[in-house]
Amino acid sequence: MTAKTTPLPLRNDTILGVCEAIGQDFGFNPLWLRLAFIAPLFIAPMATVAAYLGLGAIVAASRYFLGDKKVDASTMTVVATARDVSDERRDQDEIALAA
Repeated sequence: MTAKTTPLPLRNDTILGVCEAIGQDFGFNPLWLRLAFIAPLFIAPMATVAAYLGLGAIVAASRYFLGDKKVDASTMTVVATARDVSDERRDQDEIALAA
């Protein structure tokens, strides 16, 4: 049984879900992007809102055409473990060649 999740733009606690979606895509905390939108909002509010809506259109188009590629924590753990193992093997190979 899979849990049904509400799409980001339709959630009550987001405005289009732009920062959340970009944070998911690039692997960083969306709070940093939200904070980055605060200062320009006071300096040039129309440009900031236009940029936010433009990013919203890009995110919506990418989710529509490319699909929502969420990666769960277990997959990230497997990928990180595989990367660590390959790094260790490479280090061992370099040590063996140097000897």
